[in-house]
Amino acid sequence: MNDNPNVSSRPDRKVIERNRRTQMKALYSELYSLLPRHSSRESKSLPDQLHEAASYIKKLQINLERMKEKKDSLMSVERLRNTRSRMTGKVPKSPQIQIHEMGSSLVIGLTTESNSRFLFTQTIRVLQEEGAEIVNAGFSVVDDTVFHIINLTIGHESAPDYGGGRRISERLNKFLNDADA
Repeated sequence: MNDNPNVSSRPDRKVIERNRRTQMKALYSELYSLLPRHSSRESKSLPDQLHEAASYIKKLQINLERMKEKKDSLMSVERLRNTRSRMTGKVPKSPQIQIHEMGSSLVIGLTTESNSRFLFTQTIRVLQEEGAEIVNAGFSVVDDTVFHIINLTIGHESAPDYGGGRRISERLNKFLNDADA
């Protein structure tokens, strides 16, 4: 038997080092697999894989900083708007709608704040779902208020849909009340 401690520990060190290298290789592979897929996924050397991972992480950090700056900018605009509203006594307005029916024609007036753009497109969607034919639409902007005018027909001249105006009015009012809540 060999009682020399150096001889018995040598194989242990080799096994430990082999296990460490295997574990590091697995960790490198896992890190590389987390990178976005590229069109060419040829085998890259370990330093190239690490360089690509580091570059990707730096790019993410830059994007994160840019997004934080954009968020801060948007938040400061919102704070400024709220401060201006408090100072001027202007409270954000609820969207308003007026509907005038003239036979088979309707004229819709929609008043919204300038940051409520989706309300117009949703209004158009509701009108199309109700089978209305939009003749024309326009808008004007005054300060932070947008005035939309939509001219449309329901039914045909020969067979007007007399209940259509009421249905459209109910749906639009319900939609705007839900959007305001």
